Amino acid sequence: MKLSWKTTIFIAIVVSIFTLSGAGNVLSSVDRKDETMMTKAKTATAVFAGGCFWCVEADFEKVDGVMEVISGYTGGEEPDPTYEEVSSGKTGHVEAVQVFYDPDKVSYKELLDIFWRHVDPTDDRGQFVDRGSQYRTAIFYQDEDQKAQAEASRQALAKSGKYDKPIVTPILKAGSFYPAEEYHQNYYKTHGLRYQMYRSGSGRDAFLKKVWSNEGSGIAGNPGRDSFVRPPKEELKKRLTPMQFKVTQEDATEPPFKNEYWDNKREGIYVDIASGEPLFSSRDKFDSGTGWPSFTKPLEPDNIVEHQDRSFLMVRTEVRSKNAGSHLGHVFEDGPPPTDRRYCINSAALRFIPKEDLEKEGYGQYSGLFGK
Repeated sequence: MKLSWKTTIFIAIVVSIFTLSGAGNVLSSVDRKDETMMTKAKTATAVFAGGCFWCVEADFEKVDGVMEVISGYTGGEEPDPTYEEVSSGKTGHVEAVQVFYDPDKVSYKELLDIFWRHVDPTDDRGQFVDRGSQYRTAIFYQDEDQKAQAEASRQALAKSGKYDKPIVTPILKAGSFYPAEEYHQNYYKTHGLRYQMYRSGSGRDAFLKKVWSNEGSGIAGNPGRDSFVRPPKEELKKRLTPMQFKVTQEDATEPPFKNEYWDNKREGIYVDIASGEPLFSSRDKFDSGTGWPSFTKPLEPDNIVEHQDRSFLMVRTEVRSKNAGSHLGHVFEDGPPPTDRRYCINSAALRFIPKEDLEKEGYGQYSGLFGK
């Protein structure tokens, strides 16, 4: 039977759609429009200033329910300022972030709690190593409800006895927010090594760890421990299984599909088997079909270090834990959106902590990732 040219073109279009989109996943233009409208309808915004916006952006983007975080400038009168102008401290602006979030997944009250646990609210002259009015803390409310919640949250913190000095973070009406230059956006991802060096040397995490060590702060650290360190090898040989030792200490690779977590679907976090430092979340885990646990991004980017690996006549990017130096696996650029990355990790390098055990295991700051 000979097909007309119209029929032939129609079939080609259908085949192309299914090839690009996957059978059963094709949305009509009406469906996509409705989906976009639904997404926008569920989006709320919050604006916080907490010193260097690279750090504040990185901290908020780890929160489940946060859809996007934009680094920028607000609080001054000069329109559309540049980074150089704001850095001079003469424009009245502060470095800030605009947080877009789904209120069905995370509340404004929870965002306030996260904010307080990532700043020094007693310092009105800057934050940590960054000094000047452009680095001071502030909460910018969008409406009267946000204002009331912010004031109640600040009052509760002041009464908690957490700080000996007064809380000086102002609560201000939100004004114009100007996105920072493109190279500042997602800086912790695009300039990972430089960001890690800055954050490590800024004093931020050391301060937060000291203040919130007994309650969890969402920082790169484990409450109740002074630091994440690699135990002596002799201790690891006794504590780890032969496979765990070979993988983490001798850079071995475990067999695919014959390891503990490749098909684990429970909610929780994955920590370094040797040191306990938090590494990945089940929220970012996906089935890559490779037979190893795969993640789109780290739970704590500061706890991950990447190195070039030229073994086996290949050039790959090896992934290690920062503090313990454990070999974890490799990262590839063939993952799903939004990161397009695939962290292919050995189960033997990980210990899984289910969400219901986070508090008793000392990782309570991550409970909010999984709802109630």
